[in-house]
Amino acid sequence: MKQLTDTIYQVSIPTPFAVGDVHTYLIKGESLTLIDAGVKTDEAWEAMKYELNELGYQPHDIEQIVLTHHHPDHIGLVDRFERVQAIYGHQDNERWLTHDEAFFKRFKSFFYDLYKAFGVSEEYEAFFKHLQDPLKYVGKGSLSKALKEGDVVPGHPEWKVLETAGHAESHLSFYREEDSSMISGDHLLQHISSNPLLEPPRYPGGERPRPLVTYRKTLKKCLNMPIGTVYPGHGSIFKEPHELIQSRLVKQEERAGKVYNMLKEPQTPFTVCKQLFPRHIEKQFGLTMSETMGQLDYLETTNRVNIELQDGVHYYQAK
Repeated sequence: MKQLTDTIYQVSIPTPFAVGDVHTYLIKGESLTLIDAGVKTDEAWEAMKYELNELGYQPHDIEQIVLTHHHPDHIGLVDRFERVQAIYGHQDNERWLTHDEAFFKRFKSFFYDLYKAFGVSEEYEAFFKHLQDPLKYVGKGSLSKALKEGDVVPGHPEWKVLETAGHAESHLSFYREEDSSMISGDHLLQHISSNPLLEPPRYPGGERPRPLVTYRKTLKKCLNMPIGTVYPGHGSIFKEPHELIQSRLVKQEERAGKVYNMLKEPQTPFTVCKQLFPRHIEKQFGLTMSETMGQLDYLETTNRVNIELQDGVHYYQAK
């Protein structure tokens, strides 16, 4: 095996979210690089400083930041590293890093229209007031360069960029062929399955992404790769993920089958969601609707449902 020049260290940071700690990774090579940047809280920043100090570094030693995706627990502290010369990641990170007002106006409008079309009742309209809440956990910055499939991570020629959309349209993972290691962000997690989240289209007027359908494609892409050690964004470092990936694909199909059996009569996505998640829909409305739409999108792409539009609302029925 070729001699490896990069050393990787896990740096765990607390979050205020149910998922718990998020893992960032310090890579020492041609550059000193932080993969992901935790969440924007004082507690997270203190933990970051402590963890770096334990490894013999200070925040001002970090030369660049590389992002797996745009979610707040992964990009929150980007503006706290005073000597960072560059930030890299998928192009979709930019509108979050710059707190793009035009994008967030479109973001809110997209979800308002989408949930109306999915038959969401008025008592859930309070959800729309909180759509921009995650921004308070996001630092400000700008990408120095957008990364895409096949690129080499700047300063780390051992690591190649993989586009692994699904959990987020912006999701990238990083793969080192020499030892089959993968920095997976939230794409591959051992202890929980990533939730493919609904998002507006990348460009105004574009087609709505189908996150679960996309996620299944990128999971299958990983099945065809010799992946050894996985360095995830949450949970334990683990090895040989292929059996886990197969299990996740099967469970998705089983849940889609469960949803299919609910559709003997026409139903809106909202009524399906209430049946799937009766105990969680109130507190985790966005997550449960994303999961529900993932199953309905999958059934649509496998040609197992008919979709009818009645008074602007979508109704799904099993074929």
